[in-house]
Formats: sequence, structure tokens, C-alpha cells
Amino acid sequence: MLLTISTTYRPATDLGFLLHKNPGRHHVAELSFGTAHVVFPEADDERCSAAILVEVDPVGLVRGGHAGRPVRFALARYVNDRPYVASSFLSVALARLFGTAMSGRSKERQELAGQPIPLEASLPVVPCRGGPDLARRLFEPLGYAVAARALPLDPQFPGWGDSQYVALRIAGHARLRSLLEHLFVLLPVLDDDKHYWVGADEIGKLLRRGGQWLAAHPHHELIARRYLRHDQRLTRDALAALFADEAGDPDRRDEESDATEESVEQQVTEPGRTLHEQRLATVLGVITDSGARSVLDLGCGSGKLLAGLLKQPGLQRIVGLDVSHRALEGAARRLHLGTMAPRQRERVQLLHGSLTYRDVRLRGFDAAAVVEVIEHLDPPRLVAFEKVLFADARPRTVAVTTPNAEYNVLLAGLPDGSFRHPDHRFEWTRGEFSEWAEGVAARRGYRVELSGIGPEGTAPTGAPVGCPSQLAVFRR
Repeated sequence: MLLTISTTYRPATDLGFLLHKNPGRHHVAELSFGTAHVVFPEADDERCSAAILVEVDPVGLVRGGHAGRPVRFALARYVNDRPYVASSFLSVALARLFGTAMSGRSKERQELAGQPIPLEASLPVVPCRGGPDLARRLFEPLGYAVAARALPLDPQFPGWGDSQYVALRIAGHARLRSLLEHLFVLLPVLDDDKHYWVGADEIGKLLRRGGQWLAAHPHHELIARRYLRHDQRLTRDALAALFADEAGDPDRRDEESDATEESVEQQVTEPGRTLHEQRLATVLGVITDSGARSVLDLGCGSGKLLAGLLKQPGLQRIVGLDVSHRALEGAARRLHLGTMAPRQRERVQLLHGSLTYRDVRLRGFDAAAVVEVIEHLDPPRLVAFEKVLFADARPRTVAVTTPNAEYNVLLAGLPDGSFRHPDHRFEWTRGEFSEWAEGVAARRGYRVELSGIGPEGTAPTGAPVGCPSQLAVFRR
């Protein structure tokens, strides 16, 4: 089995420092099921490639108890695809060969180890139960460009159709650690098999290698189930552990917002409407004025905007997406999906997913609303958010709202320098929001209009601080 990892980062030979392997040497590691080799077929300043070749001994598999999938006839224990395809054997080899790189450490290039660089991974033969489409569903949300091609059963007889194997190439800007972790977890998932017994310790491996990205992956349940060989108890325990950390639990945002953020912002009202209601009304107006027939509510929370969108007869398709399962359950209750009339029910759909992972389900919509969401993202993830929404999904109209940090001086009970909500990662001034929005518009082929929501205010110093919320409307 063969895997090639390449980079065009300059100097590209720094890949050797990141992998802790000298490009000028042939590296060998003995494994319980065979031998792993690492060589560098190309290594110069412009491009460097590390080739990982794993020689699997089929006789050794039987003697060592690594027979893999159930044996249907005696010869299958000795004649099978395991020596030739990328499977859990390759995952074990990656951990053995590049354990330090997978930890994110580099003695010589630590700063480089922590930053995304152009990377490409190529696997000529991958068993993929689900075909090329499954490969794209698993790797595209992680930000990779995916080329997956089904391999024919026999090239000389194309009429026989395709096999269960694909040629796979993924490319993108990522940390090397992330690429290795993605391959480690997803190769057995594609194969839907492992060569060893799966027990409770596998949950720890999954969380260790997938904890930074798996929870937000739109197919995290499928990944966990296949990685754990369809053991329902292990899968349930893994998913529970994945979301157990309250600091990283996406449900915290929605649970705390009513109690914390609204308690601060309720100071900003106009007759009969809170600031949150003003925001929703403004965004709803933007959507309806755009003439949209289909709309995305990204970070839909408990469904308040969705409820307003459903009252607009011109909207034929309404989709709410959130990373929080609990928020989606609350939205379903708010909208009464269980008792909704069939024709009305056909108009609305709730999806679990992340705003920072490419998702083909988000393509083809006329408009999108992102209401008080971006400030919950870590600033480095805004680049991924921009690519997902403005480069991949590309709705004609996008409405984005976020707090105005300058207005905070007028909010009683909010200490100087603190945020309106404990889960906010940042709060922007008008200048900062304008710089980000105009940059997105220029890079992605949109034009943008900036305005405020709520009453304009004046600081105790007499300086104008604008409105409590900011709005950017992108159109292309």
C-alpha cells in the first residue's frame, strides 16, 4: 500500500523537519504485520514528497491473528486485498512513523508545524464502501479539494463495472498534524473495517485524533460508527464523550444566550421590541426584499428567525443549520414540526453541521442569514467560514449581524473590556467589522452595504458610538 504526502511550501524540504525524517535517507520501521518504508522521491525548494510504502505479509497476518474481515473460504486468509490497499494497517503505520508529527511538535520548525501549508495526499488504491461520493463527503467538509475516481473491476473489461476501490487525492491548506489525523481516522472509515479487535480503548484513540475537528463534522456519527466497527455501545459512548466538555460544547451557546446576552441587551429597546427582535425583523426584511425563494439560516439556534421566515409565502425552501443538536431540537419544538401541515412541512428542513466545514447541502440557495453567529467563532476560523459561505455555497444575498463593541460602554452591568456573552471570541468595532466585510466582498465577488440596528448612542465622553448591532448585506 502506498501513500504520498507532498507540499509546495517554500522551502519545500521543510517537510522533512515536520515529519522528522531526513529526505536524503531511506527510513524503515518493522511492524507486527509487515514493514513500513519512507522515502522522498522528490525533495527540492519548490516541491517535496514523502512516499510511505507499507509491505503487509499476508502469511504473517494469519499467524499474528490479523486476518481482518470474516473469512469466507480458507484461501482468503492468505489471498486478500490487505497488502495492496490503504486501510487500518496504514493508519497504524502512520502513527508509528509520524507519532511526533501527529502530536504537532517539531524541534526544528515548531512555528511551521502550527500553521497551515499547502499539502497534498495521494493514495492510488483505497477500499471505499460508499464509492467516490463517500470520500468527498468525508474530506470536503475538512477543507480539502477531493479527486476520487472509482477503479474498474478489470480495465480490460470496462463492461464489468466499477470495483469497491477508489483512487484518492486530497489537497488543501492545512497543518501537517491535521492531515495525518484526518487520514488516521478516515482511512478505516472509508474501508468500513479494521484489522484488529475494537474495544473501549478505541474511543480514546478516536477522541485523541479527532477531538479538534470531529464534533463539527457534518458526518461525525457515521465516522464514529464505522471507526468503532458499528458497535452501538462504543459509538454512543464516543459521541457522548465528544460533546462532554462544556467549554467546547456547542449547546452552551444557545442555552446561555437567553440568560446572559439578552439580559444585557434588553436595556436597548424600542416600543414593544427588544434588540433581538429588531435584529430579526431587519434581517427578515433584507431576505424578503431580495426576492429570494430559498434561504439558509446559518446558526439558527432555537429557530426564532425560522419562525418568521415560515410566515413569508414567497419562500419555498427554508433550511436552518446549527452545530448544536439541542438547539435543533428546540427549533423543531418551536416550529411544531411534528404537527405541521404536510405542505408547510415540505418547506422547512433542519440540518446539523458547522459553518467552518464545506458542506454541499448549503449550495444553491438564493439568500443566507447569519445572525449574531460569527463572534462565536475563533478568529482563525473566520477564513474557513468565509470559504464555506462566500466561495462554496455562494448565495446571491447574505445578511450578517454582529455586536458593535463601541456601544458596550452604554450597557449597564457590563464591565469594561468584557463581552456581552461568555462564549463570544471577539466583538468588533464598526471599523473592524467594515474592514472584514469589505475584504470578504472584494475577495469573493460581492458588493456590501453596512448599517446599524437599534438606536444610535453617544458615549459619556460625547463621542458617537453607533448602533448596538451591526449589519452587513452582501450581494452578488
